[in-house]
Amino acid sequence: MLAVPEMGLQGLYIGASPERSPVPSPPGSPRTQESCGIAPLTPSQSPKPEARAPQQASFSVVVAIDFGTTSSGYAFSFASDPEAIHMMRKWEGGDPGVAHQKTPTCLLLTPEGAFHSFGYTARDYYHDLDPEEARDWLYFEKFKMKIHSATDLTLKTQLEAVNGKKMPALEVFAHALRFFREHALQELREQSPSLPEKDTVRWVLTVPAIWKQPAKQFMREAAYLAGLVSRENAEQLLIALEPEAASVYCRKLRLHQLLDLSSRAPGGGRLGERRSIDSSFRQAREQLRRSRHSRTFLVESGVGELWAEMQAGDRYVVADCGGGTVDLTVHQLEQPHGTLKELYKASGGPYGAVGVDLAFEQLLCRIFGEDFIATFKRQRPAAWVDLTIAFEARKRTAGPHRAGALNISLPFSFIDFYRKQRGHNVETALRRSSVNFVKWSSQGMLRMSCEAMNELFQPTVSGIIQHIEVLLARPEVQGVKLLFLVGGFAESAVLQHAVQAALGARGLRVVVPHDVGLTILKGAVLFGQAPGVVRVRRSPLTYGVGVLNRFVPGRHPPEKLLVRDGRRWCTDVFERFVAAEQSVALGEEVRRSYCPARPGQRRVLINLYCCAAEDARFITDPGVRKCGALSLQLEPADGGQDTTGAPPGRREIRAAMQFGDTEIKVTAVDVSTNRSVRASIDFLSN
Repeated sequence: MLAVPEMGLQGLYIGASPERSPVPSPPGSPRTQESCGIAPLTPSQSPKPEARAPQQASFSVVVAIDFGTTSSGYAFSFASDPEAIHMMRKWEGGDPGVAHQKTPTCLLLTPEGAFHSFGYTARDYYHDLDPEEARDWLYFEKFKMKIHSATDLTLKTQLEAVNGKKMPALEVFAHALRFFREHALQELREQSPSLPEKDTVRWVLTVPAIWKQPAKQFMREAAYLAGLVSRENAEQLLIALEPEAASVYCRKLRLHQLLDLSSRAPGGGRLGERRSIDSSFRQAREQLRRSRHSRTFLVESGVGELWAEMQAGDRYVVADCGGGTVDLTVHQLEQPHGTLKELYKASGGPYGAVGVDLAFEQLLCRIFGEDFIATFKRQRPAAWVDLTIAFEARKRTAGPHRAGALNISLPFSFIDFYRKQRGHNVETALRRSSVNFVKWSSQGMLRMSCEAMNELFQPTVSGIIQHIEVLLARPEVQGVKLLFLVGGFAESAVLQHAVQAALGARGLRVVVPHDVGLTILKGAVLFGQAPGVVRVRRSPLTYGVGVLNRFVPGRHPPEKLLVRDGRRWCTDVFERFVAAEQSVALGEEVRRSYCPARPGQRRVLINLYCCAAEDARFITDPGVRKCGALSLQLEPADGGQDTTGAPPGRREIRAAMQFGDTEIKVTAVDVSTNRSVRASIDFLSN
């Protein structure tokens, strides 16, 4: 494969450009044998990206699946009434006192690997299995985090069940998505029997904004395998970024649907009266009366009262605190239509509610021994799940000012297994341990002080606050007025209190939607109805390809010199498509053209590179890595009439890449025939 510079008609020949050449790099450069040095069409400055309105697929209903680390669910709305969001049916089973509009992200497979159940049903069935029998069943929970943490994610990545057995991660995710597909379609058929069966649903999958491209592609591949959409109708599936979805939903809320945490008393250790945010914006209302025109536009476009009271250019942060990650995004409200502009690339880290669970597990290891806990998890997996469920119930009731102790039930099998393994009972273990804030209750429970429970939260909560503070220190984020705290973990009184205490002094108003645990799910439905609402995003990384440039002594390192056919070239030059932190509008395109090296060539493969730095010069620089491959599948050229006047046998393939959407997208066309070329970017084959 060769890429050629654009120099008019004669520029389609090798060496026509005085600055760049399609000559391949020498052996040993970091490329595959199928690719070579790539030159863009223009021999000097890259062309300014062009904006094109994104093409939208036709659909009758949007179904969004919020696939969470700890809990998941779906919701939908019809195109005829897009803002009437229908929540999924209440799930059967569950814990007393917990709303069941979501179900635990738990998957149960038979010993043969076939699907058995998902959610509460899977959890309860696994709980009721005989301990010996349970060791053969494959039970997966909180497995979404594995995709985030995998540094070498591929389609062959394995997931480990509770019993230690492994299975392809793609199949595990596909089983879960297939469950939601069947559940949602059945409910749609019951609600709207006349709904067409084929191509009527636009599906939306939520992922953390900090996920990299391989993880997003992995979710799309799992959706294909689950039958949500086909590859031929890929546009029927949207990937929604979780904090973006929350932002889209929050902009629809009215004032009484929001809780202002700043109403809490700053001292004394007591909660102040919880009031709605209505009274907090009286001054804004007065200002708005002087600007009725902007409010009219916003209200007519469906924006909620809070946003109508904000002024054009107002900035706010969304902190999505979920089960596995904290996800931060910064948006600017654009008038008159209420569109959103991202001001800083998504940031965050693995500081979700599961961090509290891990802290509890570490506490158990301190009391009973790390080797015993590992053995118990391996030999009594169902009982271990029971113990985590018991802790989860108490974790939800923890608060910064709670007075009474918290009792956590230990399964009988835990007590019995410990006595058989250690030769003494758990009460003796507690007395001998160095942990003095956990006692043994005569009712067979661990008795934890509230201070001890709050301590389990501290590492995770501190990580969240630290990430927010680092974000607020960025110059791009100056002028922020609001922080929206969303996600399942945002329901925690411990987290709410800590965030308000740390950030309230900054003058930042911390606001929590009343249905905070469903914010992302409902926002994903609205995003599916109007994905253009987020008009501008920031590229998280710098992306480009490797090219050959004309060697310039003094500017290029001597070790990069390549002499070929009497010409001196600099190898491994990093040709940038988009820079990290660059603002990219939705539909904006970066265009490059490439020519096959041989007549009849059926595939062009071009390696893509990425890095966090904006100023990388070479693909061999520290931090620059191969992250994917652009593939162009070519049809035989015999069938089309060349209208460009290019020499016979020479084909120009023009590729257009979009970096402003939730996924990097590419399309291509054969210039000589004006026919579309099958184009794709693979981030999972490295």
